[in-house]
Amino acid sequence: MSASKWISTSMPYVTPRERGQGDAWSADAAAQGRRGSQRIIHAGEVPAPAEVASLLGITDAEPVVVRRRLILLDDEPNELTDTYYPVGIARGTPLAGTAKIRGGAVTLLAELGHVGALIREDVTAGLPGEEERETLRLAPTEPVLRLTRLTLDGDDRPIQVDRMVMPAQRQQLRYETRIG
Repeated sequence: MSASKWISTSMPYVTPRERGQGDAWSADAAAQGRRGSQRIIHAGEVPAPAEVASLLGITDAEPVVVRRRLILLDDEPNELTDTYYPVGIARGTPLAGTAKIRGGAVTLLAELGHVGALIREDVTAGLPGEEERETLRLAPTEPVLRLTRLTLDGDDRPIQVDRMVMPAQRQQLRYETRIG
């Protein structure tokens, strides 16, 4: 693997961690000899953007809890991630705050009784907006990948929506499907 390219698979990020384990991003980066960290830019209730409202099955602008994070790889911006939760799940929990969550948000969701059973990911490519370009330190014509992940529980209820923006030339997404 080139030091400038990151190969990612979704499974570690949608599976609760064992007690005492750190977050999936730091562990994944360390396993590849790198250092992964993240900075919480914002956390709290916001009006749901239209796409998020649709995925969560709520009305546009209905309140949701969001955690906006800048994901760093070896101290360099690697991804912007906004994770949205229904207020009935996240209000009043650490998901609505800026403190680091031991084991990560997926682990906390499981502890709260919300375990993902199905994920759906959509990936598109395009040019970044001005804020994305500045935060990710991109040239004006450098494309990004946009990954939107919907996590549903065992009753097909949406519990989480992730919207990620990644520099396209620094990423490789890997999807593995077990058949049978």
